Amino acid sequence: MAGMGKRMRPHTLTTPKPLLPVAGKAIVHWLIEDIAEVCGEPIEEIGFVTGQFGEEIEKQLLEIAASVGAKGSIHYQDEALGTAHAILCARQCLKGDVIVAFADTLFRAKFHLDKNFDGVIWVHHVENPKAFGVVKIDANNVITDFVEKPLEFVSDLAIIGIYYFHSGETLEKELQYLLDNNIREKGEYQLTNALENMKNKGMRFVPGAVDEWWDCGNKDATVNTNQRLLETRSNLFQVPKERFNGGTEIIAPCFIGENVKITGSKIGPYVSIGDNSVVENATIENSIIQNNSQILNIEIQNSMIGNHVSLDGKSREYSIGDYSTLS
Repeated sequence: MAGMGKRMRPHTLTTPKPLLPVAGKAIVHWLIEDIAEVCGEPIEEIGFVTGQFGEEIEKQLLEIAASVGAKGSIHYQDEALGTAHAILCARQCLKGDVIVAFADTLFRAKFHLDKNFDGVIWVHHVENPKAFGVVKIDANNVITDFVEKPLEFVSDLAIIGIYYFHSGETLEKELQYLLDNNIREKGEYQLTNALENMKNKGMRFVPGAVDEWWDCGNKDATVNTNQRLLETRSNLFQVPKERFNGGTEIIAPCFIGENVKITGSKIGPYVSIGDNSVVENATIENSIIQNNSQILNIEIQNSMIGNHVSLDGKSREYSIGDYSTLS
């Protein structure tokens, strides 16, 4: 999670993308909980590969690791040299069973790891494989090829950025081989090159299918992910009607944080509102509002609004970063 999240600006100017909230939790928090469920066994350690995000962000990450009973550790990638290089920044974590995950993607799945193989590569069927790395499989459901952004159709099984390796030590060795021999793609060291080498040595990888795959790469995708999380976990997001009065209607599913004040408004469906925010005389649908914001006299939908934002009286679709005022 060391990237700068440029496609998510202005929201990532103050918060690393994986810590942006969807449905009341940071993206990376949801991801870790989902991986923990798929693992079916305790996670011993979570290594976060980050930029220089500061002590407060690192504290949040360590607390997320602790929430699933794991030790947390922070590792820095100070130069963007690719996915293989990023993983090696946390080489001390590459022991035994290892899961590697890129922290801007979420999924919904119902299966457990098959440790009879050397690894599992999570995939999902996509309509336009040209934009993704894809895998080809044989009749035994074993991966035969890794193809990066194919110009012609070879497969519609896109790699979603979550991987299981039965031997972290082997993974470390193969990644280090790329760096030692300066094997790069477009100037960067890529995990897919290591996967190809491992496959050529006889290691067997199988695809792990997911029911849904949600990207958090831009504002619209993140708002959609917020909606799907609220929908698929709707039992968690039923707001008691008596919590708000003054002519307010809450249409579930919604997430509403602590100390939120709402009067004379219609909220939902698919709205997340962070702690200590105030909403008055507003209609809000399919949107994310973070902490300590004021939303007054307005209709908004398909919007993403940061912390400490003040909006008053101009109805439209918004993407607004922290500490902004519009009236």
